[in-house]
Amino acid sequence: MLALSALSPGPALGYAAPLVSRVFMMSAVPAFIVAIPARYASTRLPGKPLAALAGEPLVLHVARRALAAGADAVVVATDDARIAQALAGSGVEVAMTRADHASGSDRLAEVATRLRWADAAIVVNLQGDEPLAPPSGIRAVAQALADDAAPMATLATPLTTSEELFDPNVVKLVRRGDGRALYFSRAPLPWPRDAFARSREVLPPATPFLRHIGIYAYRAGFLRQFAQLAPTPLERAESLEQLRALEHGHAIAVRLAPEPFPAGVDTPQDLARVERMLAQGAR
Repeated sequence: MLALSALSPGPALGYAAPLVSRVFMMSAVPAFIVAIPARYASTRLPGKPLAALAGEPLVLHVARRALAAGADAVVVATDDARIAQALAGSGVEVAMTRADHASGSDRLAEVATRLRWADAAIVVNLQGDEPLAPPSGIRAVAQALADDAAPMATLATPLTTSEELFDPNVVKLVRRGDGRALYFSRAPLPWPRDAFARSREVLPPATPFLRHIGIYAYRAGFLRQFAQLAPTPLERAESLEQLRALEHGHAIAVRLAPEPFPAGVDTPQDLARVERMLAQGAR
């Protein structure tokens, strides 16, 4: 049976020393933890974290991306022993959680409390279905949080087509002049009134259209606090958890991703696509 050990808080950072040697880390990037929520149940792809990808579990590919980013620790948070067993011997910490969490953030908040991460520790929430997440992007969201007094940070990338803008599965955002988020929405955002009065087929070049990338960094203390906040009307309406932070008055720093984030895995077709990309040498 796999032994699941808790990380012991260290004297300076509030969490354990690295499980593996740092693969690459620019000196300017702060120390950070990557936490990966991994839930076995999935409507469109049952058992998704354990889906075979190039002969290995999907979640292991995600964890390796986090290790390549230079995380001081990588922790997979799951409620299923099959996922823990699949990661045995991988060098990745596994934290077993309750099964009743409504979201990945709630699951990670339990881990942050149980492993006693220091309030100031930077925790990157990397979704467990992102096997091609670029290490540079993982570092970038940690850096975005370190560079801002906001308790939470995320990434965005320019949105270039009207198809994306009008697709409700593509989350859009607008931000303030200082880079903090104003709003996230599934609706077209912003709305260039005069340009769209003429045509909605082409996006006007002067308008800053941004697509949200679903990777977050939090201070561990805020992650614990966030899980205690009541869900909000806009969060429910849009089905976007980050709106809870905004509606409760908490800032979210937004920075542009340094390179593209390939789409994650939600369906068997996505899994086949990523398999082909890996076979073609995707990094």
